[in-house]
Amino acid sequence: MKQWFRALILLPFNVLVIIPGAILYFTNFNYQFPNILQLACGLVVLLGGGILSGWSMVLFHQIGKGTPAPWASPKHLVVQGPYKFVRNPMIIGVILILLAEALVLNTRYIFYWAVVFFILNNIYFHYFEEKQLQKTFGQDYLDYKRKVPMWWPKFNK
Repeated sequence: MKQWFRALILLPFNVLVIIPGAILYFTNFNYQFPNILQLACGLVVLLGGGILSGWSMVLFHQIGKGTPAPWASPKHLVVQGPYKFVRNPMIIGVILILLAEALVLNTRYIFYWAVVFFILNNIYFHYFEEKQLQKTFGQDYLDYKRKVPMWWPKFNK
């Protein structure tokens, strides 16, 4: 449980709360209420991103026997739930939450942070995480990688 708490504080909490808060602070953010459609879309995207991220983290814990953090990564390859359709549903969920924050808070700067976060994760996954997954899970991961796309879900199974 201690590892989970540390993983949540250091990863999603920083990405979704601390960094956006710093962005708002340093851009002299002045909240202007968004129009009702923008607010509604933001809340729907927030709900979807929260469900996707939460579901993914639960699977990491229950099936993978690990956390989303690299220092306590899953011991078993997780290919169930949203992982059947896309290799990085947790990060997609976090990006959706960031986009929802941008919509609800009515600021483009958090949108920019979402784009930067996506680019950084894409680089990290391509050059580091996928190599580690291949080393850890071998042919099982290579088969999974061949069948399941990295970012855009593939639903026709």
